[in-house]
Amino acid sequence: MSAVMITRKVRKWEKLPGKNTFCCDGRVMMARQKGVFYLTLFLIAGTCALFFAFECPYLAVHLCPAIPVFAALLFVFVMAMLLRTSFSDPGVLPRALPEEATFIEMEIEAANGNVPAGQRPPPRIRNVQINNQIVKLKYCYTCKIFRPPRASHCSICDNCVDRFDHHCPWVGNCVGKRNYRYFYLFTLSLSLLTIYIFTFDIVHVVMRSMNGGFLNTLKETPGTVLEVLVCFFTLWSVVGLTGFHTYLISLNQTTNEDIKGSWSGKNRGQNPYSHKNIIKNCCEVLCGPTYPSVLDRRGLLQEDSTLVSSSNPVPQTTIYSVGFLGFVDNVGEWREDGKGAQQMASSK
Repeated sequence: MSAVMITRKVRKWEKLPGKNTFCCDGRVMMARQKGVFYLTLFLIAGTCALFFAFECPYLAVHLCPAIPVFAALLFVFVMAMLLRTSFSDPGVLPRALPEEATFIEMEIEAANGNVPAGQRPPPRIRNVQINNQIVKLKYCYTCKIFRPPRASHCSICDNCVDRFDHHCPWVGNCVGKRNYRYFYLFTLSLSLLTIYIFTFDIVHVVMRSMNGGFLNTLKETPGTVLEVLVCFFTLWSVVGLTGFHTYLISLNQTTNEDIKGSWSGKNRGQNPYSHKNIIKNCCEVLCGPTYPSVLDRRGLLQEDSTLVSSSNPVPQTTIYSVGFLGFVDNVGEWREDGKGAQQMASSK
């Protein structure tokens, strides 16, 4: 029995840890639980299809031909923002390599000293200064890194996400640093589309009732009745969600920070990320730079395999690359790395 070493090139997304799924050779990245996402697609597409089939022909002739055109533009924008949010990397942080994790563990043990038996070791945190305020960087036991400010570990996707807002099952993905603006534009445009369809459904029923009576109109347009019910129950949740995120954007705050009360309460400090100005906060969140993905999902790496027999290849190495997300300068101030690097530097 002979052993032969075989080297082959694979895409990095095939070796990434976590609970995400990839399609289109790593270009599309989503969570594994996508059932609710398909429901979102069905509700939006189905409601709009009924609107174009039942109301638009009548309203275009008797009211204004621009009604279906504007509805189509809104629908296209909503679907584009939904897919952009769902299919993109939300800002997943790469895990530490085994050598890096070992080095960090040695640093932590050296800093904490020997802990007596039966006592809990001190929490693994590092303090950095942001806008003259101390912010704690927490250690992730899964990813083996000290998370950057505002990052958190998603239990559903099993990854740390930069500027983690929340995990949204309706879009089938986490909402974080790289796709938050598209998520907000999706909720905002969906609110406008829902209001638009609901309004012209009512107009359609009123106009036809003037000639044939209200009950006869309901019998003749069952699709309109279904649309009104769907839009009515959707309207409150979607508009409310849009209003809530508008409030968060005006404060430059995330859903995760709001739920945890990170910047509220008696012993809490001021939000160091807020500019104390609504316009500046909105511009930073919605008009700031688009950060590149730090995962390099479609990059290539080599995998060595030992072929013991014709049917038993044994993988020998599984690696992926990381880089710098930011660093702590010599005065303890957190600095973002403008080049979109991918790993945190250690600070003492």
